[in-house]
Amino acid sequence: QVQLVESGGGLVQAGGSLRLSCTASGTIFSINAMGWYRQAPGKQRELVAAITGGGSTNYADSVKGRFTISRDNAKNTVYLQMNSLKPEDTAVYYCNADLRSTWYGIFRDYWGQGTQVTVSS
Repeated sequence: QVQLVESGGGLVQAGGSLRLSCTASGTIFSINAMGWYRQAPGKQRELVAAITGGGSTNYADSVKGRFTISRDNAKNTVYLQMNSLKPEDTAVYYCNADLRSTWYGIFRDYWGQGTQVTVSS
């Protein structure tokens, strides 16, 4: 059984900052990529940022230069530092991890329950 638990969402004014955290727990052998997605009302879920086990990162164009993704492999935790927030960043943010529970198992995607980020103008 694997769980991803997010924290750090909330309400912030435009120009402010928030830091999201997500920790994977349970039966975990190894984690490949971890990432953050978001879904605004009436829109599809989109990738915000991702990071591989080796530390390579990928960002959506809309957040480049403002958001930074990082991870602590020892803690199975991924972070998203969000600076210079804009009202259009308002969404539910979901954590994702591509992991396997045993050495012989296959990698599969797991999702967190989501955390609300609201940016007021």
